[in-house]
Amino acid sequence: MKGLLDRRHRVVRVRHVQHAMAVAETVRAQDEANAIANNAARLSRVRADLFQSENLATGASFAAYRELAGRLEQAGRQLDGALYDANRKVEDRQGKRIEANREREIAQKLKDRARAALDEQFEMRLQALPRYRRTQMREEG
Repeated sequence: MKGLLDRRHRVVRVRHVQHAMAVAETVRAQDEANAIANNAARLSRVRADLFQSENLATGASFAAYRELAGRLEQAGRQLDGALYDANRKVEDRQGKRIEANREREIAQKLKDRARAALDEQFEMRLQALPRYRRTQMREEG
């Protein structure tokens, strides 16, 4: 019975490590998604600030601003796609984290059951032990 408890304890440790790794991957994916979202927000602010300047005196400068705005818009669309992919990755990692947590909880419950069975077995032995000791002490006395 002790061997079963030891095996269950090892499984709990492995499941705990797997859960910790899943949490770390989820946090890493969330950080990546947040970084992409921040870059997209900064890009849109730069594009918005581009035409707030009142120095658009010549057609050449206006064309240059318009070209830059088009490129910023294209970069923003690419970041939107990257953000969508990053958010899907976060959702996938969260699903894996939930699954790892479920597996960890199951392993913990199995370990607790093995511990309870072992404790019950020891308790049964202890309950049987005093009667034996009593009879042994009467024979000696």
